[in-house]
Amino acid sequence: MTDRPTLGSGPPDLNQLRTFLAVHRAGSLTAAAHHLGLSQSTVTAQIRALEQRLDRELFERRARGVTPLPYADDLAARLSAPLDQLAAVADARDGGAPEPVHLAGPAEFLGTVLLGALAPLVADGVQLRVATGLTDPLLTELRAGRHDLVIATRRPRGRTLLAEPLADEEFVLVAAPVWADRLTGRDLPAVLTEVPLLSYAEDLPIARRYWRHVFDRRLHTRAAVTVPDLRAVLAAVTAGAGWSVLPSYLCRAELASGALRVLHRPTDPPINTAYLVRRPTGSANPHVAVVRDHLLAAARRLDQDADHTRGAPAGAPAAGPDRT
Repeated sequence: MTDRPTLGSGPPDLNQLRTFLAVHRAGSLTAAAHHLGLSQSTVTAQIRALEQRLDRELFERRARGVTPLPYADDLAARLSAPLDQLAAVADARDGGAPEPVHLAGPAEFLGTVLLGALAPLVADGVQLRVATGLTDPLLTELRAGRHDLVIATRRPRGRTLLAEPLADEEFVLVAAPVWADRLTGRDLPAVLTEVPLLSYAEDLPIARRYWRHVFDRRLHTRAAVTVPDLRAVLAAVTAGAGWSVLPSYLCRAELASGALRVLHRPTDPPINTAYLVRRPTGSANPHVAVVRDHLLAAARRLDQDADHTRGAPAGAPAAGPDRT
């Protein structure tokens, strides 16, 4: 357990604290300097001065950027809300634009669905800083103030973050027509072990879950191809490399065009809920609420589109509009 951050005796230096928060959020002295309009040497000097004041290191210096130490994460969590509010007051007084909204989540969901939905906001002046990654590290960074909003693949525990359901992603068992035609009428759980499997990871997290949920058995096979990007898995499956289990939103256009076929339509398909997560203190940046509202609206449209794809027979192209 880390000690609760204190700022020593005397009034804190707000410039040092603003610089510290910028470095913490950017993960880089160079990026923070660019954001603040300062030289890198000035940013480095301010961080060193703050570390001397606190009598402890805040960051681990690496070849590419810096990594905050646990004490720095705790300090950033305490500073983010009040400093953001001060910045908003200064922007309002000076007539300046709000700060960028820091959004993070899975690369596939952000790139395929959500960033396109936010395009009108960007045209109207909303600035975005987007990061991608796995849920647990992103939630840790959200608590520390590095992000404003995070798309999480599970609901966070505890009361330190607020989560609201964003969208349900349904998983579908798919292959290109060249494979679907060969497999029609055969015992899928057995015969698919003879067909190349393409997966996001070596431990087959999505396919194994599908097998347990739908077929009530374990999947005993090894992936022919693994690539940590579901968009790349989709491309390879569409090209005829084999089969996979993918989120329906990701392959809706390919299913609608017939480039991919659904091999099996269970009455109770496996579904995973994505959550939109934020800090309970809120943000003084008005654009954060605007982005949140648009993300929720985009997710509702996604669910409506998904309703059109359900009910088509197995092996047939799914109905519904293309979506990117």
